Formats: sequence, C-alpha cells, structure tokens
Amino acid sequence: MSMACWFTAESGRLDPGRASGSGAARMARRPLIQALNRALLSLGLLCSLTACQPEPSAAVGAKAAAPPPSLQGLRLSGEEAQSFARELEAIERGGLLSNDENERKLRELQLRTAPSSLERLQVLALRGAAAARSHDESLAQQMLVELQAWPEGPWSSLAQLAADVVRGEILVLKGQRREALKTLQALPAFSGSNAPKDLLIRCYQFQMHMRGDAGDFDGAVEAGHEALKLADQMGQSWRRALTLSMLSYAYAQAQQLDQALQFTEQALAEAAKDPDPALMYQIHNSLAIVLSERGQMELALKASQKTQAYARQTGSDKLLALALANYADLLLKRGSYSQAQQVAEEALPLALKAKDPTSEAVARYNIGFAKISQKRVDEGRREVMAAIATDERLGSVGDAALGWLELGEYLERAGDLPGAVKAYHQHRRWDDQALRAETRKAMLETQARYDDDKRAKEIDLLGRDNSLKAEQLRSRDLQIKLWAAMGGCVVLSSILLGLAYQRIRKTNHALARSNEALKHQSERDPLTGLANRRYFQAAIKRQPEDGEFSGTLFLIDIDHFKRINDNYGHAAGDSVLVEVAKRLRSALREVDLVVRWGGEEFLILVAATEAPRPVAARQAPRGGGETTWGGPAFVSHESADAKALAQRLLDQIASQPIVHGRETIRVTASIGFACLPIMPHGLVPSWERAIDLVDTAMYLAKAHGRNKAYGIESVDAKDEPQLQQLTAQMESSWREGQISLQTLQGPVLEPTV
Repeated sequence: MSMACWFTAESGRLDPGRASGSGAARMARRPLIQALNRALLSLGLLCSLTACQPEPSAAVGAKAAAPPPSLQGLRLSGEEAQSFARELEAIERGGLLSNDENERKLRELQLRTAPSSLERLQVLALRGAAAARSHDESLAQQMLVELQAWPEGPWSSLAQLAADVVRGEILVLKGQRREALKTLQALPAFSGSNAPKDLLIRCYQFQMHMRGDAGDFDGAVEAGHEALKLADQMGQSWRRALTLSMLSYAYAQAQQLDQALQFTEQALAEAAKDPDPALMYQIHNSLAIVLSERGQMELALKASQKTQAYARQTGSDKLLALALANYADLLLKRGSYSQAQQVAEEALPLALKAKDPTSEAVARYNIGFAKISQKRVDEGRREVMAAIATDERLGSVGDAALGWLELGEYLERAGDLPGAVKAYHQHRRWDDQALRAETRKAMLETQARYDDDKRAKEIDLLGRDNSLKAEQLRSRDLQIKLWAAMGGCVVLSSILLGLAYQRIRKTNHALARSNEALKHQSERDPLTGLANRRYFQAAIKRQPEDGEFSGTLFLIDIDHFKRINDNYGHAAGDSVLVEVAKRLRSALREVDLVVRWGGEEFLILVAATEAPRPVAARQAPRGGGETTWGGPAFVSHESADAKALAQRLLDQIASQPIVHGRETIRVTASIGFACLPIMPHGLVPSWERAIDLVDTAMYLAKAHGRNKAYGIESVDAKDEPQLQQLTAQMESSWREGQISLQTLQGPVLEPTV
C-alpha cells in the first residue's frame, strides 16, 4: 500500500513507486486526505473576512461589484464580527481535524447568523463542503438546497457560486468526477468581477484537483499558477504555502519531479513565516512523496517521521493514522516488512477511532502486504481483502482495481501463482468496470454534443421550410392578382422550390456524413486508431446466430506498463501504446481484427483458414518453448499457425526498444490465446467465456515470468459450465491433464524498467 496523497480515494493517474513493485501506485490514488481537507475546506469558506466584498447585483459576472470595507455587509459588528472571523479562519487553517467537532462548531455559528447574511452564506457553504468530504451526503444536500434557494439580494450570486462548489463536492463523493469538473467550468466567469481573491483561489485549487484527477496535468498546473498569483496578491503566508504545496503535487502528477521538489521547498520556506502543525504536516507529507518518487528513500523516511510529529501536535487521530500508514508504505518499499507491519498496525486502531475509512484501507493494505512478504500469505490476503471491501463500499472502483493488482504482485513474489492469477483476473474485471463507466460517460457527452448540433441543423431546416411555405403562399397570391404573369410566377416558384430542395438534400447528406463520422469515432480508439470494444461488440452482434466462428483469439497485455508510466511519464506510456499497436498491426493480415481492449491490453481475432483434425493423445514433460503436455492433444494447421503467430507477436513487440524522446524503453508482453472451436469436443463457447479463457491463460503467462505466451490446445469440457469450472482452476487442470497448454518464450532481453 502506498503513501496517500492530497486528494480523494478515487483520484488520479499518478502511479509512483511501481518500479519497486511495492504497490506504490496507490500514492496518488490513495490520497493524502488531510491536505485536500485543508484546501477544499478553504474552498467551502467562500470569503475570508479580510477580503469579503458584497455584490451589486445577482447576475454572476454581469457587473463588477464595488469593493466596500472588508467587514461591511455583515450583520454582526464590532467584537462579534471579529470573533466570527477568527473562528472561521481557525477552522479553515486547522483543516478537518475532527468532523463531529467542526460540525458542532459550525451549527453553533449558524445560530448566531441572520438569514440572508454573508455570515450565514459562509457557514452553509463550509458545512456543505465538509459534510461531502465526511461522506455525509444527506447533510451536504441539505446545505446545497439552502444555498440554491438563496433570495435575490447582494449575496445571491455568491450563494450560487457556493452552491456550485458544494454540488461539485457531492459529485466527487459519488465518484462522478467528470460531472464535478463540468460544474467548475462556469466558475471562471467570476474572474472578471470583484469577487474576493480567496474565493477565486479556492476555485482554482479545486479546479487544479479535478483536472489532475482527469489526467489533464497541464491544465492542473495552469490552474495552480492562477491560484498562486492570487495568493501572492493577498499576502497571507499560510495561504501561499498551501497553494505552493498543492502545486507541488500537480507537478508530481505530471512526473516533473524537479519542479515538484522546488515548489515543496518554497512551501516550507513560506510556511515558516506563519507556521502551524496542520500546515507543516501537509507540506512534509508532500515532501516525503516527492522524495520517494525521486528515489531518495532515506530522506523520504525522515520527512515522513516529521509528518508524524506534526500530526501528533495537532491532536488528530485521523492525521496521525494517515501519517503512520504512509510511513509504513515507505518501509514496505525499503523492504522492512516487519517494521512496516508494526507501524501499520499502530495506524489501524487510530483510523477506526477517527471513523476514517480511507486511512483504514491504507493501513489494512500495508498490514496485508507486509504479512504476505513475510510468507504469512493467508493472513495477509485477509487483510488486503478487507481493504478492497472498504474501497468497494466507498465506491472507489479505481482503488479496488489497483488493490487487486497489487495483491497479485505480492502473491506472485510470495510464490502463490494460482492466487496471483485470480487476483490479476479480478483486477482486470474491476479495471474493465471503471473503463466501461468512463467510456459510457464520454460517449454520452459526445452524443449530447452531436444531438445539440443535429437539433440546431433541424431548426435551421425547419426555418428554411417555413420560408419556403411562405414563399409559396406569396406566389399563390401573385397568381390570383396577376394572371398575366402566371407563367413567370410558376417558373420562379419552380426555381425556388428546386433551390430549396437542393439545399435540403445537401443538408441531409451532411447530416448523414455526420452520423457516419460519429459512428466511426465511437468505434475507434483515439490514441492508437485501432478498433475499440464498442466496434468488437457490434461486429459480434452482426454474426449470424447459427454461425460458428472458427479461428484464434489472442489477448495481449504489455508487461509492467505502470512501471513505464512511473519511470518515463504518461506521454512515454502513450508512445508505447501507439508503437505496440503498429507492431501488432504489421504482424497481421488486413482482414484480422485488432482491438484496444483496455488500458494496456489488446485483443486480436484471426479467422481460420482450415478446420482442425484430431490426432492421438500424447503426454510430454513440461518444459521448453513449444512443449505441450496434459490432456488429449489436437493439432491442425490453425493450431500450428496460431502458435507461430503468437511467437511472431512476442518477437515483434520485444525485438526492438521503443524510442520516446531521448529515452529508450524495452517492452515485452504476455499473451493468452486459444483456437475456436475448442478441441477435443468442438465446444463453441460464448464470446464472454472465450475471452475469459484467454484472459486466464494470459495471467498464467504473467504469473510464470511474463514475456511468454500460453495457448489453449484442448480442454476436456463438453459444455460452458464445465469449461468455466476448468478455467477457474486452470493451472491445476493443466497439471491434471484436463487442459492442454502450449507455452512460448519471448526474446530474452535485459530489463530496463
């Protein structure tokens, strides 16, 4: 389990530390919650009282507000206003150290405020944001409703801005980050107004967080610099330090680690001017993450120890639990498994006491991985399964998928190959679920944009049609009044009708081309240009119901792809995907179907040229690259061709390194393949079952060292339930002779990632 980062449990693409195989990818996905609690809690505090400015109208961005003195517009006055300001700033600066305690304080503050006052608006916004981050959706929705119902007046547009932010927080809570990013698209309208600078800072901070999670790292860095400019203008050291620290993380997400370290050091220097334990905790946690990413493990451990010290000073069980869990992750990466287990076990009861499921999951992952590394496999597996269950309960599909992947890696190193294969299989299913959800959202957005465009064109056509009808009526009147000119009018009307018809026909053709372009776009992977799952599924549906496919199905997964992203950056990872796609395509016929199946997975469908013929069963010892053993063996031109093609694919992918900029990246892949129908009984499985079969074979290849291809020659199954049962226990079925496999070895290379 890796160190938690700034943001929520479903965040980002940064996968630090994968090169060590310690599960450090969770560094970005398993966030440093309190840093965001601090930044986004600030987002809920819509205007600090040293910068609040009332609006002259309710129209957002329509008219700039005239800036009055900082405390004018508040219903409180004198010492009450100062006390109110101090209490809100204390909550803002201290972060969300105690959910229940802060909610109690905010309720008490709300009782002291007048309806429709700026103080009431601030408290509602703060309560809504805090409730969403505390997984109290009911309270967050209640605050959202009150903000949306804000009456017209001097604070109405600020209330709507606050409502947008709280709605974004609720969408993040539900895992709907794409929708949350949409709510923030309207926020830049305030940049041209005299809205308080601290409000704009928090908007940019939230936008930075959302863009980073969406993989738009350049956009995240841009938003961070906008926030930093405003923080500089405000002249508050603690606010500038916080923004610098968040910007450091944005650079770390973009794998620009030198800049990340530079901004972290600037944040430390700025925080020293106005320090407090919560702020120092966050910055040192960020420093530990960046140092770990740079491979400076001992310095990272020292920074993590300081993080623990500051967490203890805050008195927050929640912060201390997370700090200890992060420290345990660093110990895991260093190989200090016993000490990592001890530290993680200290973090777990603190997380349970603080009712913080994210810190609880981090601690359980680290306990489990430490135990597995100490050969206590069953105990460790139970802890990891409990952590995955927590992720599932929170709706963190990405974290659950990553948890299965890390479990597979640890089990593989511990020698539990069947367990590793099962974990890898679960990882793929969860990863597919996340991918399908994202793909569906993207398709719905594309369709919505297209529908809007289509409606606009239809409205234009309708307008032209109405114009045509009006012209016809005028022509009829002319016929009645000007009999002498009837012939000319008829000719003119015909010309007009012909022109209008031509325009309508051209427009219809354009709409048809747009439909075809949308269909093509929806069935192609934009990065590699290959077909995507949508195309594959449509192609399968077009097959005759009584038709039996005869051919070979391949599933290919790039080995250690996350490691490539970690070491070289996501742009390099994209280059690898594009080049591998080209190499696969070059090894195949034009008629063969190549599909980008998942993140780093490709599916190939090759139609057969000749039906298989059975031969006598044989047994052979398990061994080299072309050995087959176990079960009744069948050979065919198709089987031989499949084996040759699998070897060619292994060689094609790994024979030459991939060049990205100045980097040279060695790449290998693991392949599972099967000839259909499945011998010896000629079983024709459903496509879902066939893909499951080659998927299991592929993960078996990974579990046995990667850079291999495992092919299904025969399965002693007469129906799908029997096939499913044998597939679920493929390795034991292989050894018992119920499944016959052939194994191929890829080129032997010196690993560089």
